[in-house]
Amino acid sequence: MGMSNYYQDLRSKVGSDLIFMPSVAGIIRNEAGEILFQNKGNGEKWSLPAGAIELGEAPAEAVVREVWEETGLQVLPEKLLGVFGGEEFRYEYPNGHKVEYVVFVFECRPIGGEHNPIDSETAALRYFKPESKPELALPYPESIFMKNDSEKTEFQWDEEWMRSLQGR
Repeated sequence: MGMSNYYQDLRSKVGSDLIFMPSVAGIIRNEAGEILFQNKGNGEKWSLPAGAIELGEAPAEAVVREVWEETGLQVLPEKLLGVFGGEEFRYEYPNGHKVEYVVFVFECRPIGGEHNPIDSETAALRYFKPESKPELALPYPESIFMKNDSEKTEFQWDEEWMRSLQGR
């Protein structure tokens, strides 16, 4: 549904400067195991159905809303696959707005609806095999696209983070 009133108000104060944005993304698979990706048609790379968490929303609630708005599908979040952020997840939109995302990625099961986006943010929806997915706007690790039954939630980790604390 575009930018919420909260983010519009924030942008009116900070302009295009970098802001921190908690967000969600959904991995939705069809019966063949292919993953649904979205293209906004504005020159940006492909993405998972995703968006900002609004004030008062839980991450799982936000992914249900965002997937519905961007795809027309009703989904049930079944598993938190990963949480990602940091400099690698900085992004600049075509309009110059800069964000640094913290993204909660959920595995979602479609339970209703049809491919018919509710908002104007989606130009194309397409399923891709995990090994032949399009180039994405954000650098999600390959492991979250592979179907597995691991109970482990993915996240970034660098041993240097611990070493830098020990040197203080």
